[in-house]
Amino acid sequence: MPLYVVRHPLISHKLSLLRNKHTAPAAFRRILSEVAALLAFDALRDLPLEQFEVETPLERTQVERIAQPLTIVPVLRAGLGLANAVLDLVPEARVGHIGVRRDEVTANPHHYYLRLPVDIMAGPVLVTDPMIATGGSAISVVNDLRSRGCQDIRLMCLVAAPEGVAKIESVHPALPIYTAAVDRCLDENFFIRPGLGDAGDRIFGT
Repeated sequence: MPLYVVRHPLISHKLSLLRNKHTAPAAFRRILSEVAALLAFDALRDLPLEQFEVETPLERTQVERIAQPLTIVPVLRAGLGLANAVLDLVPEARVGHIGVRRDEVTANPHHYYLRLPVDIMAGPVLVTDPMIATGGSAISVVNDLRSRGCQDIRLMCLVAAPEGVAKIESVHPALPIYTAAVDRCLDENFFIRPGLGDAGDRIFGT
């Protein structure tokens, strides 16, 4: 499975601030957005392009633009923090939403909301979810997208647990994952260690 741990001094520095339990929600949201923009640069590096002609102030010339509609699909609710940063980079992208709640006892995913563009299969789909813990939510979301004909699916997260990455690989071996870090392990409560806590709670101050 293509697993891309995006290495950059700025990402390492900003991730250290996100891990710090004393980082307040306002700062957490801002830094999360900055890291997401850096990750998106890699995650969207190979978007298909097409040529077309424009007129500069001096002459007509051939240029390139994104050839297919990009859809960003945040996994509610924490995925919104990453999705908004990608939208700043690609404001013409569409946004779908998938709500997935993890059972705190079994860690199994439960869907509670789904709203996607009807032609989502027409172009690449970037799924944003800050944490890959057990991998169950990501697998469930990708299954939904595959059932709708999506072929080019990419997953972008802040941190991942090796157990979750391995589980995703066993079901979707060709799915590319872009992350800032692969942490040590999951604990007995399915939390990523060392992790950064519950990303949704830290984004929204709950």
